[in-house]
Amino acid sequence: MAMETTLATRSAAQLAALYRDRACSPVDVVDAVLDRIKRTNPSCNAVVTVAAEQARADAVRLEADWGRGADSLPALFGIPVTVKDLTATKGIRTTRGSLVHRQWVPDFDAVAVERLRAAGAIIVGKTNTSEEGWQADSGNRVFGPTANPWRSDRTAGGSSGGAAAAVALGCGPIGTGTDGAGSIRIPASFCGVVGLKPSFGLVPYHPSSAELLSHFGPLTRTVADAATALDVLAGRDDRDAHSWGRPPFGFAARTEVAPANLRIALIRRIGERPVHPEIAEALETFAGRLADLGHAVREGPKLDDPYDVLEVILAAHAAADHRSDPAEVLDLLDPGLRAVVERGATLTATSLAAAQIERTAFREHARQALAGFDVAVMPTVATLPLRLGADRPPGEDHTARARLAWASFVYPWNLAGFPAISIPGGFSGGGLPIGVQIVGPGRADALILRLARQVESAHGWLDSYQNLADKDAGR
Repeated sequence: MAMETTLATRSAAQLAALYRDRACSPVDVVDAVLDRIKRTNPSCNAVVTVAAEQARADAVRLEADWGRGADSLPALFGIPVTVKDLTATKGIRTTRGSLVHRQWVPDFDAVAVERLRAAGAIIVGKTNTSEEGWQADSGNRVFGPTANPWRSDRTAGGSSGGAAAAVALGCGPIGTGTDGAGSIRIPASFCGVVGLKPSFGLVPYHPSSAELLSHFGPLTRTVADAATALDVLAGRDDRDAHSWGRPPFGFAARTEVAPANLRIALIRRIGERPVHPEIAEALETFAGRLADLGHAVREGPKLDDPYDVLEVILAAHAAADHRSDPAEVLDLLDPGLRAVVERGATLTATSLAAAQIERTAFREHARQALAGFDVAVMPTVATLPLRLGADRPPGEDHTARARLAWASFVYPWNLAGFPAISIPGGFSGGGLPIGVQIVGPGRADALILRLARQVESAHGWLDSYQNLADKDAGR
């Protein structure tokens, strides 16, 4: 395998070690990742705007600083990062997957991007998303769909599917995503990567998301890289009134200590949706691994599917976001998103208030139901990766509920604000990734990262990415 491919598929932790030993430079790494994007993107369509000129300039600047012999390097020094195309990046086109915004070049960075740059990260490009992140797919009418890196006839999922696919393919070890109803964890499951939705407010979300469902988080190939990214991203910022101060310890350092004797709830179903047999089998295998690690795995509580609450909140806020748009702007919206906006316009203030009351009740119910456990484990989603361009399994009806019913394991934790991480749980007989999800109580981010890393260390999945890189290199 070429040296360029080897550098491109290294984790952030591995690249940091190479930098410390001066075995490679930021320019070497950025050039390797840009070459990787050039070779993989035509078949996958993960990176929709490549920031080659800015990335190389940043790499040269960092290399010059490095050459002056700094005593210590920032946490993400020289690490190539991709940013979801919903998130504002100064000087880099940010289309939001929308014909309305297809030419927008922000003159500011989102708070999270500010923090990434301050930590030495190099933004190499923007990754694909559904329009305004409205559905669990990453296709839009500006760039088209993102294919699954393991099977090109399947979707990468969404709405952070471009980020998940890019990370799986080695187009940077860290991708950033947003998650309002599973948009980090669904593509993490479909693409076989790690996807972390932190506790609500741990990572500032600005420009803000008024429905208070959206979380900003990393997608990576390793749990350690996710923890390092969270160390950089976490902490209060006054521009987000709901953000809060991070703990006085580092998440990356904490993940190095394996947890012991955890009480783990095994949740096989939320609501009435059946789970694909191969996913159910993978969950049982995962539960067995947890027991082998010394944890007590017990049957978890039954939880109702809170989709109706979610749907009202999302539709009402979509309508509010577009309330001042003239007809010619509304005509440019994806028809599915337009239908959500129109549905929201029919809702009353009482309906939205009732949904918010029910949301609070659901959070309290979930908190009490899990009170006897340290964490819960469950599938990430109930289905294998969908066909390319699809937003629901074949044979499903076209109601709003059917569009996301197969994701009933992810959006409850947006409503509750609990931290959740999707990690690889194996492959189907047809070679499609399967994700398993670890959920903790509010602000237990360090605990779910520790457990995820313990599983990764004992039953790692890292060879799978090397196999994917080898397959691609042989094309």
